Amino acid sequence: MNLEKLLKQPQALPSVPKVVRQLIDTFEQPDVDPMRVASLIEEDPVLTAKLLKTANSAFFGLSRNVTNAREAMNILGLIKVRALVVASALGEGFHTVGGVNLNQFWRYSLNAANLARYIALPIRIDENTAFTAGLIHGVGELVMHVGMPEAMIELDRAVPMLDLKRARAERSLFGYSYAEVGAALAREWKFPRRMINAIEHQTAPFDNDVYEPIAGVIHIASWRARAEEQDMRGELLINTYPDPVGLVLGIDPDTVVADRIPSISRETDFDEPDESAAANNKDSVAH
Repeated sequence: MNLEKLLKQPQALPSVPKVVRQLIDTFEQPDVDPMRVASLIEEDPVLTAKLLKTANSAFFGLSRNVTNAREAMNILGLIKVRALVVASALGEGFHTVGGVNLNQFWRYSLNAANLARYIALPIRIDENTAFTAGLIHGVGELVMHVGMPEAMIELDRAVPMLDLKRARAERSLFGYSYAEVGAALAREWKFPRRMINAIEHQTAPFDNDVYEPIAGVIHIASWRARAEEQDMRGELLINTYPDPVGLVLGIDPDTVVADRIPSISRETDFDEPDESAAANNKDSVAH
């Protein structure tokens, strides 16, 4: 299925909630009042509940539970809260996806976001864009699974979704990968241009006259988050490190090839589906 046809499939691109549209508009505003953003979030009870569930999960390890968006904003900060709400809206749009372990997918995505910010800060790249793009960089996989489930489950058997060779495998089969699909969704939701570019070029950030440093940051972050999901250690980390991208960005490889780094969590309880959702997901895989 070509990319244009995929994007026209029913439910492939979820519609953007009104509150999230307003949040996305704030990305390019120079001065954003965090408490005004918190008030905006609280206008949507479903997204507020999702935010609080994620914020209070073991993944973030807060010393006390937060009970509203304002408390979450005070403790986690604007960058994380705003991005988490956007991701929560995407999670609602892809509530069950046949063949995808959504708990693992969002854990991986949060790790990639944390890593992107961790990598961006010392090389003076916008941490806000890095964290948000890192959090949603892989959402094209969900679009592809919803739009062409049979083809994707077949691919999953050959090359698991978080395998380092995944983008290459998708391009060889379809002519595009989750990167181009994710950029199409980001374009539909009217994300800032720089964020769209980072998602679109993440798998080859400096090829074909492209130079998008945030795409390079996402490239390194997603490599390390995928390596963590595959329990890669020692020589495997060193041998798979994307050295050309790291060199262009000026990243110290020692900061990301260590077996354990603070920006990675193995916690899995932040977005567990309810029993009915789990059953639906199981049925989808079985068929």
